[in-house]
Amino acid sequence: MSIADKSMALTGEPPAALSRFQKLAVLLGLSGLFIVLLAGFNVDFPNKGIWLSISLTAIFIGVFWFTKEAYALKLKGIKNDGVWFKSISSKGLWAWITGITLTGFYIVLYFFPEFLGLVKNGTNTGIIALFDPLSKLLSGNPASQWFVYGSLYTVAILAFGIKFIWKYRHNRYEIIRTISVMFFQTAFAFIIPEIMARLNGNLPYYDLKNIWPLNYYNFERYRINAFIDSGDIGMAMLLFGVLSVFVISPILTYKYGKRWYCSWVCGCGGLAETAGDSFRQLSDKSLSAWKVERWVVHSVVVFVTLMTTAVIYSYLSNDTSKYWLTKNYFLIGVALLLTLIFVLVMVFKREQFQKDARYGAIGYFAIIMALIGFHYLSGDGNVFLFKSETLRKSYGFLIGSIFSGVIGTGFYPIFGNRVWCRFGCPMAAILGFQQRLFSRFRITTNGGQCISCGNCSTYCEMGIDVRAYAQKGENIVRSSCVGCGICSAVCPRGVLKLENGPLKGRIDGNEVLLGNDVDLMTLVNQK
Repeated sequence: MSIADKSMALTGEPPAALSRFQKLAVLLGLSGLFIVLLAGFNVDFPNKGIWLSISLTAIFIGVFWFTKEAYALKLKGIKNDGVWFKSISSKGLWAWITGITLTGFYIVLYFFPEFLGLVKNGTNTGIIALFDPLSKLLSGNPASQWFVYGSLYTVAILAFGIKFIWKYRHNRYEIIRTISVMFFQTAFAFIIPEIMARLNGNLPYYDLKNIWPLNYYNFERYRINAFIDSGDIGMAMLLFGVLSVFVISPILTYKYGKRWYCSWVCGCGGLAETAGDSFRQLSDKSLSAWKVERWVVHSVVVFVTLMTTAVIYSYLSNDTSKYWLTKNYFLIGVALLLTLIFVLVMVFKREQFQKDARYGAIGYFAIIMALIGFHYLSGDGNVFLFKSETLRKSYGFLIGSIFSGVIGTGFYPIFGNRVWCRFGCPMAAILGFQQRLFSRFRITTNGGQCISCGNCSTYCEMGIDVRAYAQKGENIVRSSCVGCGICSAVCPRGVLKLENGPLKGRIDGNEVLLGNDVDLMTLVNQK
């Protein structure tokens, strides 16, 4: 007789306790982490390659085993599984312990790597030494704290990606996009850059899926020189970096919305969707949070635009012997590009953006004033009264370290899994602007079928009150939407649908719902 759970309840049952096999799975996973912890206390393992393999394998199998026990005996479909009854997923004691632990790890990783065993002019020790065999196998170089982080990051996405797939195995879209982020993290962010460093020692480390402004450092002087010195391959990568900003990204966003990157490619989004899936319901859906989100994330865009412009401007000159681009032409080019975008938005999309158009005007004015200041008040190596290197380090510290790492990931159990994507990621903000401006992507709703269960709003990791849109039959075109599709996956009535296509010829479900006189045949004939 089958022992599968036949319950069709949407909410599931409050978890009484972990099963015996789940406890064994947790013990196995923790044993793998314990090996890493022992290395952190400078335990000298005789064969580090074998012990590292045992550690990572134990972590992976532990997560896989726990997942199998959690979902194998349940029917496919929506299962909330009592998330608000669990301490780890409802801001309880274990959530705070986990958040503090992750935050502490990120602080050590970013600012005190010597505690992990990093030795700049000698042989590594501790945790970093444990990862030396894997690093030498891939790139031929000793490990760094970033290699350790990348390895653990990739294992987490692969292991918890399988958990995510098993949990949402009733939804084909979720399976495909999860496989996509697992592939891009493993291949493009981890393996390929290491192998490229082995083949060409002059080539800077380049995560091919990272696009400016997410890789805010990509156009710094040392990287530009490294690309140039690496010959044709380096120039091709530099050209790819430029095309990805101005050509590839806008085209893909037009066709598929920002989901092509935020939910299918991005490593930050990949970790949030897999390891952070248990915390998606913690995102703040209040109106005040939305207001803060818009101000903060767009301020970050202004900041990263100015910092990138300032850094490039600082190493250019009016002498074309090194770079054909002069300081004056560079500032003029940036100003003209921003002016063109601003004018087009104000002429064609001002009504659609409404209040956001005013925010954009403020940001545009701030950038233009700063560009004028660069021209008149900056000198060689300086931006205003500051050294360009100081500005670069300040931005890297505030955005690249504190926001994206320490807060963005360490605070998963407190603020939800997409706190960085919502409030700090400049890439998400720019793609959201493009999505709102000209993308064909939207989430359509059928308000007549909505039963107001609230599943969609609860599990929206971007803090969107999806139910409010569904009740009114309105399409969801919010710039913050990353197209993860969870709202559609957990909807018991099939109200929500992710689509790419024009609005022309569509039947306005909201007008039908309100009982207004709608000529349906006229709309159909417009197709």
